Amino acid sequence: MTLPVEILAKSATQARGLAIDAVHKAGIGHLGLPLGCAEIGAVLYGCALEHNPAKPRWLNRDRFVLSAGHGSMFLYAWLHLSGYDLPLEELTRFRALHSMTPGHPEFRDTPGVEATTGPLGQGVGNAVGMAVAGQMAAARFNGPGEPIFDYHVVCLAGDGCMQEGVAMEAVEFAGHQKLGNLILIYDSNYVTLDAMADKTQSENTALRFKAIEWDVQTVDGHDMPAFLKAFNKAKKAKSGKPQLIIAHTVIGKGIPEVQGTQKAHGEGGAKFADAARAGLGLPADQHFFVSEDVREYFAGHKRRLIRRANKWEKNYKAWRESYPEKAALLDSASVAPSAAHLLSKVPVFAPDVKLAGTRAAGREVLQPLAAELPLLISGSADLHGSTYNYIKADEDFNPVNRAGRNIRFGIREHAMAAMCNGIAYDGIFRPSCATFLVFADYSRPSMRLAALSKLPVVYIYTHDSIGVGEDGPTHQPVETISALRLIPGFEVIRPADAEETAGAFAAALERTGGPTLIALSRQEVPNLNDIPPHIRRAGVLKGGYVALQETAPLSTILLATGSELQLALAAAAELGAGTRVVSMPSFSRFDGQPAEYREAVLPSSCRRRVSVEAGVTDLWRKYVGFEGRTVGINRFGLSAPAPAVFKELGITTEAVVAAARSL
Repeated sequence: MTLPVEILAKSATQARGLAIDAVHKAGIGHLGLPLGCAEIGAVLYGCALEHNPAKPRWLNRDRFVLSAGHGSMFLYAWLHLSGYDLPLEELTRFRALHSMTPGHPEFRDTPGVEATTGPLGQGVGNAVGMAVAGQMAAARFNGPGEPIFDYHVVCLAGDGCMQEGVAMEAVEFAGHQKLGNLILIYDSNYVTLDAMADKTQSENTALRFKAIEWDVQTVDGHDMPAFLKAFNKAKKAKSGKPQLIIAHTVIGKGIPEVQGTQKAHGEGGAKFADAARAGLGLPADQHFFVSEDVREYFAGHKRRLIRRANKWEKNYKAWRESYPEKAALLDSASVAPSAAHLLSKVPVFAPDVKLAGTRAAGREVLQPLAAELPLLISGSADLHGSTYNYIKADEDFNPVNRAGRNIRFGIREHAMAAMCNGIAYDGIFRPSCATFLVFADYSRPSMRLAALSKLPVVYIYTHDSIGVGEDGPTHQPVETISALRLIPGFEVIRPADAEETAGAFAAALERTGGPTLIALSRQEVPNLNDIPPHIRRAGVLKGGYVALQETAPLSTILLATGSELQLALAAAAELGAGTRVVSMPSFSRFDGQPAEYREAVLPSSCRRRVSVEAGVTDLWRKYVGFEGRTVGINRFGLSAPAPAVFKELGITTEAVVAAARSL
């Protein structure tokens, strides 16, 4: 269509007014991007994006991610104007309690918001993950000459995003993988929050991106025809490379007192609201103003978008009839598998099995589950040979094999987790990824956002304790498990042996309402054959269970998790028939069980309790109480063979026995 410059320029002005009014009323917010990028928003939402405001999750929509999430009023204004279910009243309630317009965009809270963004750079990583999912979907589902999936992922980022390491990790991956369905718009306004950008950056962004295999265009972000031309060129590019559009803009454009300076980044311009509105030609007596002709234009554009989406729906219906197996596979993406069904696909381990830690058990469990769940994908941060999470029946995802289910993320733990969030936001494929547990600290900000957004990402993180041994304290995650357990909605499972590992994978893959981390050991652990396999597997699903039942009146309870469960079982043999051993692979799962179950496992009448875990001890207090004892490590580890480290740091059967007898 021909670009309707006059009406889109008018809509850009009114979008600026909506942002000014919302931030002024709230008394807090970020005006810089919504004002500076208004023309970009007008072109995207008024002409260039393929989306369906009547059906925000339409499968073949272009995905738009606002990585610079502090500029949320940009997104809210354009979603409202476009006809999404975001009433004007909600714009007047910007940042108010329980509004649909929170300070930063939140997935599920607002129709049309594709990702929870705000921590800078995260949205770039999410967009790269969505582009991966788009390439996978096209390879897996498109029929010959029938592009059911051919959408683009469009991301708007600012200087702050471009400085963050997570974004740079992600764009390097995107360039190497030739993600040609990805368009990154860089709002280059020469300003960061504290100062002009030249105080903290001096790189040539265009040359940098060209060097990592991106196509690059540079435009005036306020020149709508020029921006549309660049955007269309990016969409139609045949190079197979991801596309960067550097759009130079004036931050806070429309408020002369602050525009073009760092004062425009936040709410600094809000106090000039009345003068700014007058300068923009907006009516003085009508706040949150949208003219009838702008509303009519966007209503007509919405109808055009719906007609195009409906045409796709007809093709989609024909595709489903032509490819019923592919259609059934796509439908399976919305069906949560049951843990019981998944466990039925995993053979029981031989009692005398010898495995290189629960990580090796995880490798054996993963293979039949991957066969059962063809939309499950697996990736690793250059550690497949150590994390053992490669899907052996499949191949790598790469530019010549988009259907591959194994992703080589490279040494990019933070972006790996952010990209997995993007894949999960997209909703078709089930992402899992792996590295050493100690590097969860590199992934943690993205993990936190996965929990906040209730994304079903699975982290298979190995080398879970001082059992790493000779690698020493830099690689021994003594505090990491507890830190991850503290993230609300983030489930941690630390299995003790091969059968508990099977239960951990089933529990993680059954869970669709949030992320799960499975912490696996490097060192060999025995199969705990005195506990029936079905008890171990089912026990993990509940988070905690009685691993050894006392055979005399209950006197002592020993609690343990992971590789230390064997120490508790050995200690119980010395302490006598009145000792119960409780395996606690997942605190959050156990805490979520009915009170009756928790009381049956940990009867409140028994105060003589000892916990043992090769890590910091504080979180165990909620189970052992102040009268109990904790056997753990409230310091960093040591470099030595694992048995020597366990002995030196007091994580032994003898230490558990002594702690119990001291009560």
